[in-house]
Amino acid sequence: MFRIKASYKDQLELKTTLERAREFFGELRNFVDLMPGIEAIRKDASGIMRWMVRADVPVIGAVRASFAVQKTDDQPGRLEWSPATGEMKNYLRYVAAFEERGHKVLIRIAQHVELRRPQARDLHMLAGLVGEGAISAEMQKRVAEMIKTFLERARVKLEALEVESADRDDPGSASVLAC
Repeated sequence: MFRIKASYKDQLELKTTLERAREFFGELRNFVDLMPGIEAIRKDASGIMRWMVRADVPVIGAVRASFAVQKTDDQPGRLEWSPATGEMKNYLRYVAAFEERGHKVLIRIAQHVELRRPQARDLHMLAGLVGEGAISAEMQKRVAEMIKTFLERARVKLEALEVESADRDDPGSASVLAC
């Protein structure tokens, strides 16, 4: 079995509400719009979500994969998507956990990606020459870049929403800032 693996964990604290953070990270359209490499997320007839992902890996080029996932946890403080039942080739697990901290929210993100093929050439013609370790290391870099970019864009968007919300709640503050 030829396996390529990449994992990423991070956390960030945002000036937003728990509800707004959870809504944002639960809206899959935000991943397509803000995370490089996510080409599409679609729901199929059986209710399974298919994440179409592309990562450019040196030597072998672009690696595209469709990840079939289902929501496995949907609580106020946690969202989780895991590989769909029966998925054997492309595994994606994504977890977002939320913790209120005064006027901020701590968001913990974890993502694990794994591509499994019976033989290296089933992934790419050159995969056997390059090797699992080298491809996994490059995939790890790409996944980290994708998620870091997404989290930075999420921070900007969520904190901008918080400022807009505060301005609507206190119209006088906007005129003070404009002076």
